[in-house]
Amino acid sequence: MNDTTNVLRLRQPDAIDDPLTDILRAGARKLLAQAIESEAEAFLASMRELKLPDGRERLVRHGHGPERTIQTGIGPVEVSRVKIRDRGASSDEDRIRFSSVILPKLARRTKSLDVLLPILYLRGLSTGDFQDAMAALLGKDAPNLSPSAITRLTGEWQAEYERWQARDLSARHYVYVWADGVYLQARMEDQAECMLVLIGATPEGKKELVGFRAGVRESAQSWRELLVEIKRRGLSIPPRIAVGDGALGFWKALDELFPGTHHQRCWLHKTSNVLNKVPKSVQPGMTAALREIYLAPTRAQAEAAVDLFEQAYGARYPKAVECVRKDQRALLAFFDWPAEHWIHLRTTNPIESVFATVRHRTVRTKGALSPTTARLMVFKLIMAAAKSWRRLMGENQLPKVIAGVRFQDGAEILPTPSHNVA
Repeated sequence: MNDTTNVLRLRQPDAIDDPLTDILRAGARKLLAQAIESEAEAFLASMRELKLPDGRERLVRHGHGPERTIQTGIGPVEVSRVKIRDRGASSDEDRIRFSSVILPKLARRTKSLDVLLPILYLRGLSTGDFQDAMAALLGKDAPNLSPSAITRLTGEWQAEYERWQARDLSARHYVYVWADGVYLQARMEDQAECMLVLIGATPEGKKELVGFRAGVRESAQSWRELLVEIKRRGLSIPPRIAVGDGALGFWKALDELFPGTHHQRCWLHKTSNVLNKVPKSVQPGMTAALREIYLAPTRAQAEAAVDLFEQAYGARYPKAVECVRKDQRALLAFFDWPAEHWIHLRTTNPIESVFATVRHRTVRTKGALSPTTARLMVFKLIMAAAKSWRRLMGENQLPKVIAGVRFQDGAEILPTPSHNVA
């Protein structure tokens, strides 16, 4: 018999009616439960050949674990883990265990939220503000994101960072590298450290984080320490070409540690440097003229575009023209490499794009971020972004043109180093 009631639930003052989100959560809960069940059934099917002496199946379902809440991008979703029993294990070491890939045993948040946390932290939120921020994003009762949980999470990141710093590089080879220094003064001490970042591309066209270190500005000594550490861990083959801005410290350290590596100046930084030398009214036209240089289809046409740039602006803005002329060789170095890779080599965009939302923030919020915590947050931000870095276009060109280059009379011929004066 169904009970009926005319008692209506009163709406709480701080409650938000959002039926669409409720529907999404209900659907997500149902889909997640179905996915977990399917995963368990697939595991059991793969183990059907395992039998007990009496012919019964060794692995069987054993109910569900206690229900727990997983914090997702659409709010908390309740789910329980499938349990599987091994009836034939003679000891704990012999026991076959089922570990869900979809729902790890200790998971309390989706990985996308773990990616969000360092971004919010670097944007100016302290650990005490996370609850308010997450309540606005995920709902008032967002669990597993308390200040103490964030503190424990940074401890896990510290262990991950230390493992990454100790990894062996003897089997690695990077044909291209991108280098840049990142300042995040809004959440650090008054004298902010500079985060030195080095990204490399493998011969297969995959981009990876190669080096990461907190330095004193972008000094040659700080870059030298990073490059020495990389070589100490086994990276013996020098990259073919390095892309970076005008920071002299990096190029000086690079020539000492990897003297055969070519230089490519970043067009993004160079354009900014050139435009800083002219009035705002001139900048749109000058930007278009610079674009004609680095988007030219051949080196000859690019050099002709530089000449036209000088003719147009040399009389009134000689400093802007000199800013291009003095680095012309390094600015056009990318023409020595496969045309499919020019779009990758013209700028330090792989690094710039990671920090686009946080590096230029200048409003200081309460509670400066300690250098150690800032380093961990930046590291996690890069590692999260690395999963979406696109591979080099035309990667089939890499082994032939870069790893092998050209040969004449049995000897390898390399392009003239872009940083040597002709």
